[in-house]
Parts: sequence; structure tokens; C-alpha cells
Amino acid sequence: MDQALLVFITVVERGNFTRSAEELHMTQPAVSQYIQSLERAMGARLLDRTNKYVKLTRAGQIVYEHAVQMKGLYLKMHNLVDDLLHNAGGELTIGASYTYGEYILPHVIARLRTAYPLVKPRITIGNTRDIADAVLHSHLEIGVVEGELQHEKLIVEPFAEDSMYIIVSGSHNWAGQGVIPAEEAAKEMWILRELGSGTRAAADKLFARLGFTPKETMEFGSTQIIKESVEAGLGITLLSSSAVRKEVSLGTLAMLQIPGAPVSRKFSWIMQNTEFRTRAAEVFIELLEPDIG
Repeated sequence: MDQALLVFITVVERGNFTRSAEELHMTQPAVSQYIQSLERAMGARLLDRTNKYVKLTRAGQIVYEHAVQMKGLYLKMHNLVDDLLHNAGGELTIGASYTYGEYILPHVIARLRTAYPLVKPRITIGNTRDIADAVLHSHLEIGVVEGELQHEKLIVEPFAEDSMYIIVSGSHNWAGQGVIPAEEAAKEMWILRELGSGTRAAADKLFARLGFTPKETMEFGSTQIIKESVEAGLGITLLSSSAVRKEVSLGTLAMLQIPGAPVSRKFSWIMQNTEFRTRAAEVFIELLEPDIG
């Protein structure tokens, strides 16, 4: 891949010429020369520079987004050719939505590294919508997402069921009751994930099924923050049993059911709809667990 594009990507992502030069094992003037060369080739200024930071121009944003896609395709091409001659190895870019990525994926990666030590996984965690977009644009080779997803340019393959429950603090007066009426749940403060996440989609699906809208809601962009908030008594939520296993065993959180719960959803792996697939991606898929919980 063109060296100037690689230097450009590094400068944008590090936000600083000095740090970029250190990472690339170059002098700072050499980094500047590559950027200037790329700008001449593009016929446009790509970066606004100050002593403290660099900022993409509109032309720079276009070049950056396409350069990242080209880098992803280049690495995939290299790995596919390498797979013809060697065992599974090389960099594997994996994206996962929060529940799977934070609570299940680490165990899969541990098995992957034990069985295939030449594979070098690089992990990105985000909501379902963001991971799907990154796979679609070649920023990631494979993703694992929650809930329902359809796209004509993506392979979406469900591989496991996930059960979600109403979660309350271990000190909540409902803890230990097991089942609560839906009309009582509607009066509570609900702490939810942001729109675009699989967990939020599951909660909205539950509300629609039970025919109520929560009286009050709060939104957070992290499952961990939601767990801490519920544990502190700020409200209740709907989460995967996989995400709260440790807290339930310690008694700091409790799982409840209401009519329509637990909510069942699927974990799916996703890739671009192409016949080419690296051996590293194939062995990762083989290690995905069909049973969660």
C-alpha cells in the first residue's frame, strides 16, 4: 500500500506529527514530506495544522475514509495470499457490539490465541449499527452483533441465542420476587442503551409487546455504566444474563421476569458478502460458541 497514505492515516489517528513520527520510526520532517507529497498528488490541502494538533479538511476527510478502506482491503488481500502458503495467521480485525464484546468475546479470543498463536486479533467495540457500518466499509473484517440485522451487502449468520431479563439492584424491594407485573415496571425509571444498539432494540421491543412506555428513562452508551447505575439504585434495565452473571452471583444485582420476558435475541457474525475469506476469519467463526449463558 502507498506509504504516503499509511503516514497520512497515522497522522490523523494520532493527531500529532511528533507522535506519528515516533510510531512510524521516522523523523518529523520525513512525515511532513509524505503529507505534502500526498497533498500535491490530491491537489488539495488535507490537514489544517497548528503546533498542538492537526485537523482534517473536508478533502482530508474524504481521503482518510477511503485510505482506511484501502488499508483494510490491502491487509485482507495479503492475508488471503498468505493463507495459501501457511497456517492461519496475520491480523484479524474484529468488531463486536457491547454485550458480546465486553462479556463473551474475551473468552473466544483466549481460545483463538491458544489454538492459533499466529493470528493477531485487533478488537473494536461499538453498538450494532456502528459495527455493521465498519464491516461494510472494510474497516473491520468480521463483526459480532446483537439482534436483527439485514443488509444486501453483508452476510449475517446467527450462531447463538441470548436471553435478556429485567435487572434491578440487589437491594431493590423487588429483588427475590422473581416475577413482577408489567404495570409496576412501567412506573420505574428505566436506564437504557442508546438508539442503534441491539440492547436498546430489545428493550423497545419489550415495551411494544407489553403495551407501555416507561414513565422515565435515562440513556447511557455503555453496558457497564448501566450496571453500575442500577446497582446504585438509579433505576431498572433490561440486560443479557451474560452481562450480569458475576453481579447476580454476588447479590449486587437481581434478575426478574415480567410477562413477555425473558426477551430472546440472537448473536450473529457478519462479513462482507464476498467469496473470499481469510483463514483467520474462518477459524474465528469455528470458535464461536453456539450456546451462551
